[in-house]
Amino acid sequence: MTGGAVAPSLFLKLGGALLTNKGGHEAVRREVLDRVVAEVADWHRQQPWPLVLAHGSGSFAHVAVRDTGFADHPGNPLALARVAAAARRLNSLVVDTALAAGLGAVAVPGSLLAVCAAGTITEIRSALVTELLAAGLLPVVYGDAAPDRRQGGAVASTEALLVALADALSPSRIVLATDVDGVYPVDPHRDPAAVALAELTPADGPALAHALGGARPGTTDVTGGMAGKVMAMLDLVARHPGLEVRIVSGLRPGAIAAALGGGADAGGTRLTARP
Repeated sequence: MTGGAVAPSLFLKLGGALLTNKGGHEAVRREVLDRVVAEVADWHRQQPWPLVLAHGSGSFAHVAVRDTGFADHPGNPLALARVAAAARRLNSLVVDTALAAGLGAVAVPGSLLAVCAAGTITEIRSALVTELLAAGLLPVVYGDAAPDRRQGGAVASTEALLVALADALSPSRIVLATDVDGVYPVDPHRDPAAVALAELTPADGPALAHALGGARPGTTDVTGGMAGKVMAMLDLVARHPGLEVRIVSGLRPGAIAAALGGGADAGGTRLTARP
């Protein structure tokens, strides 16, 4: 893929709860990381579509935000730098694993992508992503601590980055791979009999917001847990009626590849503007 800018057709996010033990400290799940990246690489060799890979921060940057007090003191430059360093350490592991699997992975820090003010992303430098895609590379986007024009610093979460990129680049599909197989009306870690919701539309959002929780007890998540992710994606599909978002478990072999391909057998939960 060479030449002019290329609009990506697919976004894939590997969640922090999938790649790390969120109850630990910088505790990567090495076997999971190796397996899911190998699955992505195998799929991409067969279907070399433009793909943006993103990943969460799990027990790396989320824990650093808590330990440094960055959320309460975003103007502290040392706290910002420490959170950014933690996010970069996980990204380096993801990029190195992708390179070993034969993917032309290049890190794209959220601090370079996002222009922030008052704690929100006000502008996205999407050309950084499209230029990498045009060169045949795999952009690896990750949530980060970013400079903020009004309060010094801000958390540019992976979901917020993907939403801003989707608004700019209009992908056809977004796959969120996490440690649960879709969206559940109750926490499946507490109720093993819980059944995932097959489909969601923006109309389901208000009722669902009360049912979904944030971070699980014993874990640290400064970006709202599953509730924040689902609400952001429902808002996104409402703005882009042709977009499909699917939330699947990366712990289920084959789920990520099936979801990337848009297969009806992908499982998990499908989010669209209309049923």
